[in-house]
Amino acid sequence: MNFEDEKDYIMRKIKEMARILFSFMLGKKYYSVEEEIKNGYEVSGKKLDELLKMTDQGEINEAENILLESIDYSNKNELAAAALFYQYLSEKNEDFLQKNNYSCEEVLDGMNHIIEKSGYRSVIKAME
Repeated sequence: MNFEDEKDYIMRKIKEMARILFSFMLGKKYYSVEEEIKNGYEVSGKKLDELLKMTDQGEINEAENILLESIDYSNKNELAAAALFYQYLSEKNEDFLQKNNYSCEEVLDGMNHIIEKSGYRSVIKAME
C-alpha cells in the first residue's frame, strides 16, 4: 500500500466512523461537514465553525486542544461536533497537515479517542 492509498483509507475510515456515530447518537443520516455546520454544533459554547476556521488558519493543534479540553462526552451534540472536526481534518491534504505539525494518523487517533471516551467503540467495531 503506498502513501496515497493509506491516506485514502484513513479518510474513508474516518468518514465511516462519523456516519456511524451520527446514525447511532443522533438517529440521523450524516451527509457532509459543510451540511452539518449549518446545524450550529458547539463544544462548551465554542461553535464548530470557529474551530474549523482555526484549522484553516493552521491552528490545528490549538483548535484540537480547545475541543478536547472542554468536550462533554455525554453530550451527543458535542460528540457530533468533535466527529465533524476530525472529518474536516481528514479532508485536508497531507502537505497542509504537515506544514501545521499534524498528520492523517493524528486525525484517526483523535477520532478514535472521542469514540473510546464516549463509549461507542463497540458500536464502531460491530459495524466494521
